[in-house]
Amino acid sequence: MESVKERLSPLTNEQVEQYDRDGYILIKKGCSHDLIDVFNAHIHTIRSADVMPEWAAVEPEDRFKLRVFNPHLHDGFALQMMKLPIVRGALAQIMGDEAVGVQSMYFYKEPGSKGQAAHQDYFYIRNNPNTMVAGYIALEEIDEENGCLWVIPGSHKHGLLKHGKVKRVNEHEPWTDETEGIDLSKEITIRMEKGDILFFHNLLVHSSGRNRSENRWRKSYVCHYIRQDSEIEREDLKRKIPLYDRL
Repeated sequence: MESVKERLSPLTNEQVEQYDRDGYILIKKGCSHDLIDVFNAHIHTIRSADVMPEWAAVEPEDRFKLRVFNPHLHDGFALQMMKLPIVRGALAQIMGDEAVGVQSMYFYKEPGSKGQAAHQDYFYIRNNPNTMVAGYIALEEIDEENGCLWVIPGSHKHGLLKHGKVKRVNEHEPWTDETEGIDLSKEITIRMEKGDILFFHNLLVHSSGRNRSENRWRKSYVCHYIRQDSEIEREDLKRKIPLYDRL
């Protein structure tokens, strides 16, 4: 019988406690610059092709604007980025059991583009039992100028909040939804260096700002994971991707 590769335990007990308390944890330098550079070049090659594969295809003028949705289902490199050993280990420590991948998104955020208003991921992706965690890899330096994330520490303990229309349409995309009934002045910035990995709870209230830079992008690879015994309600996200390889 094949055995499963041993799992890493990259988080300290204090970090696990911080995640439980705040709803997020940032691992510094969790992914090497070399790997990120090759991954960015790989996705750039796919979107630069004269004929893009169907799963990544967009209008030519949008090839470096619109996200690549669920590349892990079609591309081996994107799949392995979802399954990084440090990610598998951290998620198991947070969840108490093996995690499985359910969604991936390679984000472009060009200069001048809007962010997403404060929201909770669970509003869009219901899962039962509720165990979903986002893993956000910074593919370059991310700060307030180019549209970093903002979070409200501890907001995951409020449960699912009501969501309504976006209020600041000059700052945020109007087609999304915005949390209501919480003090958004409590949001704090999450600045990330290239290679940092942010894990956050699916009930954590978070947002992103407009990219105000003149020539800086904000590329990131964001995957969603659930505990292996959880189930996603959405039909398009029901496929579970194990994060371990067998020997």
